[in-house]
Amino acid sequence: MTADSEHQFWYNMRTGKVEQGPQSQSIDRVGPFATELEASHALEKLRANSAKWAEDDARDER
Repeated sequence: MTADSEHQFWYNMRTGKVEQGPQSQSIDRVGPFATELEASHALEKLRANSAKWAEDDARDER
């Protein structure tokens, strides 16, 4: 773990908790995020990105 990663935050998809530094297996976490608050909203960010990508794909198919 690098010094920089110790100051970043991840959202653990399996536990639903925010972790400071990469504490769990990479397959279970999303991030890194600069703040704990950003990490706590990881699922909302993922949903928003997914919706945007779906819109972009639909627009490209026209």
